[in-house]
Amino acid sequence: MSRGRRYSGGEPKLNIKKVLAVLIVLAVIIMVIFGIIKLTQGSARTQERTVANGYFSVYTNGKWGVINSRGETVIEPQYDEAIIVPDQTKAVFVCTYDVDYTNNTYKSRVINDKNEEIITGYDTIQVLENYDSSNNLWYENDVLLVSQQGKYGLVDFTGRVLLTCEYDSIETLKGVTNSLVTEKEGKLGLVDNIGSVILENIYKEIEPISDKYENGYIVTNEDNQKGVIKNDKIVLVQVQYDDIKPMNGDGRYVVQEDDEWKIIDSEGNEYLAGAFDDVVSINGNNVIVEIDNQYGIMTLSGETRIQAKYQNMSYAFSDNYIFRENNKYGVINLAGEEVLEPTYDSLIYRSDDGFLEGSKSDTVDTDFIGNDFTVKVSGILSEINTPDGYMKIRTNGEYKYYNFRFEEKTNRELLTGNTLFLDQKDGKYGYVNKDGVVVVDYIYDDAKEQNAFGYASVKKDGLWGCINSQGEEVVTPTYTLENNSLIEFINQWYRGEDLNLNYYTNE
Repeated sequence: MSRGRRYSGGEPKLNIKKVLAVLIVLAVIIMVIFGIIKLTQGSARTQERTVANGYFSVYTNGKWGVINSRGETVIEPQYDEAIIVPDQTKAVFVCTYDVDYTNNTYKSRVINDKNEEIITGYDTIQVLENYDSSNNLWYENDVLLVSQQGKYGLVDFTGRVLLTCEYDSIETLKGVTNSLVTEKEGKLGLVDNIGSVILENIYKEIEPISDKYENGYIVTNEDNQKGVIKNDKIVLVQVQYDDIKPMNGDGRYVVQEDDEWKIIDSEGNEYLAGAFDDVVSINGNNVIVEIDNQYGIMTLSGETRIQAKYQNMSYAFSDNYIFRENNKYGVINLAGEEVLEPTYDSLIYRSDDGFLEGSKSDTVDTDFIGNDFTVKVSGILSEINTPDGYMKIRTNGEYKYYNFRFEEKTNRELLTGNTLFLDQKDGKYGYVNKDGVVVVDYIYDDAKEQNAFGYASVKKDGLWGCINSQGEEVVTPTYTLENNSLIEFINQWYRGEDLNLNYYTNE
């Protein structure tokens, strides 16, 4: 009788039922084995994160170059001066060299990712720097400042002429995009980022009425008269007033005429003439006014909604206003009800995100307050991401994620583009994949979530390093980074101390 065959008496024949049973058992055993392998190995793997290509200045060994968002060298570090990358998504790099600090002269060239010079024929080429109200630097988009024989013009990133070199100077209008002040023969004008003339060169001063160029500009003529002109050249306020405050609300403006402040609209209607010393904001029909160094609210028709008796006021949302009384901040509505008692040393409303944020001097925790004026969460704000609609708060010693409705979420729910997710266990940090399986063991004293480039910063024994999108340690914790307000790596490079310069280094 041969092995592997089963007989049931009589004529020898194969027992099909028993063979099938054996095969089923074998199949189950194989499935279990593969399942165990998957649990112990395969499920702990993670895919490499897809990263959009970008470009960044890099500094090493006293020289400047350019890397891409994978940490690969694009321009070898060879320049003594910082290379400016005006748009991280475009291979356009402005290099400065042969600087003479005594005579304030220099040379410049614009190159691409192949180290080819792409704009020529000018004495100098510069980026156009601008700053917001928090002094954060940005560069005007797709436009460069060029000069020939002491005169200035504009070109785009391909070298196409936007404005011929005929101006004595061209500067950004601070805090406002798409607005460049030109000077010719001592007179000021305004152009946009494609070189279109908004205001001819006939003015003494030009300033923004707000941080949005669409709201227009306050202009001053040679007779020191002021008006407001929109970016499409429409005159919103005739150039005839002694002064105009840089604010507007629903098409209304605060102007001074014959030493009297008043509010007007573009049709010439006047409101609250002589009724206030100053205006904080115009919110619909309601105006926060200052009278004898105290603040309250009046309507445009002159009705007092909230008596001017507070140290300060600002608009929050709907009919609610932040007020200051006895050096403490709270919230009052137009009915005069204190809907949030004045107990905070600082109180702001995040209008983009829809909640209040209050702090007190006797605690490091901040109260995050919903629009129903109840405290939803208390802790230290670690990150707020308005585009993706979430914030990260350290509360009771742990980092937690919330959407702007203060619903607690996991990082795996919110950070859908990540391949690794920060996790904590027994006071140590590690990383899990999207299925919650541990990819990086809990060995770090501190750590950051994976950044847009696929790298995550990790800290051990007081030093920082990084791992890649697959959980592999690509930089052994080596750097102290005590002076760096942002800890971030792109492969071997970490973010430099000067955030405005937006450069990376390995020193």
